[in-house]
Amino acid sequence: MTVHRLIALDMPASNGMIRHVLSAWDQGDAVLPIDQRLPERAKRDLVSMLRPSQIIGPDGNVIQRSDGAPVEDGDALIISTSGSTGTPKGVIHTHQSIETLLAMSEARLNTDASTHWLLCLPVSHVAGFSILARAVKHGNPITIHPSFDASRIIEAVRSGATHVSLVPTALTRIDASLFDKILLGGATAPAHLPANVTTTYGMTETFGGVVYDGRPLDGVVVESIEHEIVLKSPSLFRGYRLSDATVSTDGWFHTHDSGSVDDGVVKIYGRTDDMINTGGENVWPADVERVIALLNGITEVVVRGLPDATWGERVVAWITSSDGTMFYRDDIRDHVKKHLPAFCAPAEVRMINEIPKTSLGKVDVAALKALT
Repeated sequence: MTVHRLIALDMPASNGMIRHVLSAWDQGDAVLPIDQRLPERAKRDLVSMLRPSQIIGPDGNVIQRSDGAPVEDGDALIISTSGSTGTPKGVIHTHQSIETLLAMSEARLNTDASTHWLLCLPVSHVAGFSILARAVKHGNPITIHPSFDASRIIEAVRSGATHVSLVPTALTRIDASLFDKILLGGATAPAHLPANVTTTYGMTETFGGVVYDGRPLDGVVVESIEHEIVLKSPSLFRGYRLSDATVSTDGWFHTHDSGSVDDGVVKIYGRTDDMINTGGENVWPADVERVIALLNGITEVVVRGLPDATWGERVVAWITSSDGTMFYRDDIRDHVKKHLPAFCAPAEVRMINEIPKTSLGKVDVAALKALT
């Protein structure tokens, strides 16, 4: 009986990485891309948790590990969740789940194997690895940047890149008109977007976006049950690495995102655990963020709840401005109360220089709340 291995790739995105992925898949093995932004201690912890049989470094050096755990036949990828809401988990994707997502995406975007993609997101996340997978699975031409660099975007376009996947912070730093199509995911999209930008909703467990511009991809079913988004997708993961955790209930994957589905249009309010209960009233941060963002001069705003002895939680807004303009609590409260119930108005406003983010552009909530 053939034993299939997990091969950890501790290297930045490159043509060499593509060759390692091809080699592993040809042998029936699965790959684990390791985030190059992790400190060495975190890398060791990840390897200890997910137990690959080999680690291949950027120089091609191979480290054999005696405690490696096998993967199942058909497994292609183990990819770590961000861990922003707890301990990271190793999500198992099969060749079938990856190929299905790529096919659904191509059908919606009207692209094919000739479409030239720019890869500039971390391949340790599905948004980046899905671009690499297009090259491996379909032979798409791709231009590879090990990390996002706004100064190299024109260079990529000149090399032929017409499509790219980005996060909102990266989108604000480029001329979007340079591309035929931009897929945008990873965090809440800005209010006003160029016509060639398609917003996506998905997660590691779905191998990335399965809802484009609010509409599920063909083959994907999305519903809201008691305000929680649940979905069925042929791109769903097989399970979690070295875990017996349940993948779905009767085929439905519970996202733990709050949202609604009206006339087939999916709207996401935020993580269910982001909801703020202040004085018995429920406040969705995304609603307050959208209203505050209407004010001129605000670059970014994040709203979350902090413990409050009187109200249980109080609504707090962290704000960055484009020109150093100060925004005061009473002004923000008055503005919010013109659009939302008074209990949604922030009890506290904190002006900061920068919103802390994860490597995929999501708000690092723990780091944000630690700011004073």
